[in-house]
Amino acid sequence: MEFDVPVPFAFRWCTDYRVDDSRRSREHFQRHILEKTRSKVVYEDLWSEGKAWGWRRQVVRLEPPNHWHADSYGNVRHADVDYRLTELPGGRSRFDLVMKRRPSPAYPRQPSRAAWTADLQHMWTNYHRAMVRDYRAAQRR
Repeated sequence: MEFDVPVPFAFRWCTDYRVDDSRRSREHFQRHILEKTRSKVVYEDLWSEGKAWGWRRQVVRLEPPNHWHADSYGNVRHADVDYRLTELPGGRSRFDLVMKRRPSPAYPRQPSRAAWTADLQHMWTNYHRAMVRDYRAAQRR
């Protein structure tokens, strides 16, 4: 995926982890920030999963200027995620995400790779729109 913002802005924006990130991604979850330092962010998300609740804790290791890694543990799945930004011409960024996911014992049936990829694409498309909107507002100031 490509972002219409430079790498430094994209990195700051993607790694600021706010309680209102669900609004930015147009998803329905509650986020609680447990720890936030220059090199690490720990947060938990809670959402409705049919008749039950989905929960995950993310431990994110920030590696400026263009990389971060998340270890995600939850009742639906566990995942290791690497995020990387690469500078492109014209002040743009390439965004790459590599994820290794494993089902939790409570949810052994997981979405197909195609369905999972489509969900991620949708979420990051929404994030991109919000990021570009914030970048343009910052440029006007």
